[in-house]
Amino acid sequence: MEFVASSAFAFLLLAALLATGPQRGLWLFFVATPFGAAAAFNLPAAGNASVLVADLAAMAFFALVALRRDGLNMIAGSMRWGQPGFWLLLYAVFAIFATILFPIIFRGQTEVFAISRAISGKNVIMVPLQPTAGNLTQLVRLVLGVSVFFALATIFRRAPDPRPIVIALAVAALGNALLGWIDVTAWAIGLDAILDPVRTANYALHDNVRMAGLKRMIGGFPEASSFGYFAIGVFAFWLQYWLLRPKSRMATIIMLITLIAVLRSTSSAAYVSFAVLIPCIACIGVLRNLRTRVPVAGFAVATTFFIVGWMFIIALVSAYQLLEPVQAFFERALFGKLEGVSGVERSSWNAQAFVNFVETWGFGTGLGSSRASSWVFATLSSVGAVGTLLIGLFLVSLFSLPRGDNLHDDTSVVLRSLKVACFAWLMSAMLTQPTPDLGLAFFACAGLAAGLSRGTNLAAQARNRYRTETLPQLWKQFGT
Repeated sequence: MEFVASSAFAFLLLAALLATGPQRGLWLFFVATPFGAAAAFNLPAAGNASVLVADLAAMAFFALVALRRDGLNMIAGSMRWGQPGFWLLLYAVFAIFATILFPIIFRGQTEVFAISRAISGKNVIMVPLQPTAGNLTQLVRLVLGVSVFFALATIFRRAPDPRPIVIALAVAALGNALLGWIDVTAWAIGLDAILDPVRTANYALHDNVRMAGLKRMIGGFPEASSFGYFAIGVFAFWLQYWLLRPKSRMATIIMLITLIAVLRSTSSAAYVSFAVLIPCIACIGVLRNLRTRVPVAGFAVATTFFIVGWMFIIALVSAYQLLEPVQAFFERALFGKLEGVSGVERSSWNAQAFVNFVETWGFGTGLGSSRASSWVFATLSSVGAVGTLLIGLFLVSLFSLPRGDNLHDDTSVVLRSLKVACFAWLMSAMLTQPTPDLGLAFFACAGLAAGLSRGTNLAAQARNRYRTETLPQLWKQFGT
């Protein structure tokens, strides 16, 4: 075990979490999520794998819930049939089984683009399928994601309070934006090493990459795509929250801050996800209000948003046609992406991932054996048809959670916002995610949504049962 500069931050965060408890300390976990390159400690004996600060917080969350009285029974309550936790549990069991056995069963029967650090010092090379340190690290990432899902789903099923969630997502959004601007500002004034104490994980660091003259913003992450991936999710949460709470000054400010972070991220996946997210939210909003009377304030916000968005698109197209720097930026970031060296390489990863799926008879190569450039191809090649079906059922059940129809209810607003955040992360992952792992932030928000929905429904059932059982008794006593 190798301790690094960010180890003190990790253990200080852990101590604060133990002191405050899991529900009140939710914001402490989300403080750690923008530090995607900060290691709590490194493990040289395990292929130089890194345990991140957020990983340590996820372990602590699960431990705090599991070690309570009847903690494991409470966690089992989040695995009931039909709930997202049930399908996630089945997926996790199958993925563990596949990762342990399939690299051995199909050893040498297909070639994979390896992600193990132990194979070569080069970037990515094609090798015959075999067990590697990457299997262990990706298996750990799966266990961490599943653990934080069940921990948060259990906590907020027992106490469905939306206020800690809003605070936690505010901390995550502002922290990510702050780290991003520190990154580009420090680079501009020649203080490139200012964030080195929180970039201690054994990841390839792309901190001095430019795009059309702009330094790519990476914040606390190892590269711009990771920063953009996190930013688009928190932006989606606050966009949906702001649309349902347009008079909230806090929501307006944070939504604008996260919007600027997404636009400045220079991440192609974040831009495409943004372009998909906005029409989807608009269409859902229109369909939801077709048969209802829309308040004047809501109609004014929607109209203003549409006009500003339309003017922004016109200005963007005009700038692309008239200004050479703008044209060069979009050619590099979007339009010329697939035709460049990186685009061709990533397309070959996806093609080989599908070959891995076919050559393993649809069973997959196990987590960590291969890489792709799309979450769909990465999932198919890693856990095959069965694993892809199970994680698909988890996503369907997650997005089908009862959301509530009362827009004045804080729980309903936060639940909808969490689901939109998960949708944005999923869209971004489908474009560039090299592994089936959707990230701790995704599983945390999914767990919060599952717990909040289930807890609210159980509370409503308890109130109805109380009325049904109590009122007849009172009437009988009054009558006598």
